[in-house]
Amino acid sequence: MMTSVDTELIRVLADPLRLQIVTLLSRETLCTTHLVEETGAKQTNLSNHLKVLREAGVVETEPCGRFTYYKLRPDIIEAVAGQFADLARTARATSEANIKRSCP
Repeated sequence: MMTSVDTELIRVLADPLRLQIVTLLSRETLCTTHLVEETGAKQTNLSNHLKVLREAGVVETEPCGRFTYYKLRPDIIEAVAGQFADLARTARATSEANIKRSCP
C-alpha cells in the first residue's frame, strides 16, 4: 500500500513541466539558465517548480559561482519506480490467481 508521502511524491512528479525537468536532469546536471532554454518556461515559473522538486527531495542543488546547478537524486526515482513495480507484481499475482471479491 502506498503511503501519503509516496502519494505526494507522485503528485510532484505528475506535473508536466516538473517531469520534463526531471527528464532533462536525468541526462546532466543543469543550471536554471539551461533549464529555461530547454523548457521554454519563464524563469520565475521554473524556479517555483525547482523549489517544489527540491523540497520533495527529488533534486539537490550545487552552487557554482553565481549559478545554482540542479542534480537529480536517482535514489528517489528508483524508490517511486520500485513502488510501481510492486503494484505491477501484486496486480499480476492477483490476475493469475483470479482473485476477486464476490458480490453480495
